[in-house]
Amino acid sequence: MPSLKDLKNRIGSVKNTRKITKAMQMVAAAKLRRAQEAAVAARPYAERMNAVMTGLAASVSGSDQAPRLLAGTGDDRVHLLVVMTAERGLCGGFNSSIARLARSHAQALLAKGKTVKILTVGRKGREQLRRDLSQHFVGHVDLSAVKRIGYVDAQGIARDILARFDAGEFDVATLFFNRFQSVISQIPTAQQVIPALFGGAATSALYDYEPSEEGILADLLPRNVATQVFTALLENGASEQGARQSAMDNATRNAGDMINRLTIQYNRSRQAAITKELIEIISGAEAL
Repeated sequence: MPSLKDLKNRIGSVKNTRKITKAMQMVAAAKLRRAQEAAVAARPYAERMNAVMTGLAASVSGSDQAPRLLAGTGDDRVHLLVVMTAERGLCGGFNSSIARLARSHAQALLAKGKTVKILTVGRKGREQLRRDLSQHFVGHVDLSAVKRIGYVDAQGIARDILARFDAGEFDVATLFFNRFQSVISQIPTAQQVIPALFGGAATSALYDYEPSEEGILADLLPRNVATQVFTALLENGASEQGARQSAMDNATRNAGDMINRLTIQYNRSRQAAITKELIEIISGAEAL
């Protein structure tokens, strides 16, 4: 049974921990507003670009002049998995959910005899995948020095992916990230970017393109890769802060519950010690 001094020290330690988790919760809440606004603001542009690209892609489908980023290499033997996680932890299951989805996807591809290559963005995802899939790592992007994600960061990642594709290092590229839904809900997402896949129906309006649809696609497809990477980074940023706020709120509540339990235990132990001393005093007095 712990002594009164041990219980008092533990109560003080938990109180200090609660101060830290409460402060981290407030910081995450402040960062979440900015990150959520950025993610939400980027969605209309990405959706509109997807609609335009859908129409262009439909018009050149089956054409021999279709860009390789749209038509692909004609094979799906080598897959590049771009796993995007956070640089820090203490955000609940945010990093684990992305790593779990990427791991299951990689294992499914390996079971089919495919070749898997992994490009990690963020330290935590790399740490979680290192034990099982380290032999498939081909690169890492460190964003620990970036305080606020910008389009230039996405362009750097997109250039790396496009350079690897042009060099013939892979056939299919897929992004793994968390799509922000709410503070308590982030959706692990796998999104193929090469060859480009566009959701939704093509617009029924008729357009005359100058230059040709193939020429426009050749220029827009690399930008589309950067746009999707940027959107994924923004969604990840909002999801990370939401998950951290929720995790730190739970940690603060748990610390409060632990303090209450320890305080009750401390008071009972103190009461028992006082009662024991009184009994000893009374017994001694009666002996005299």
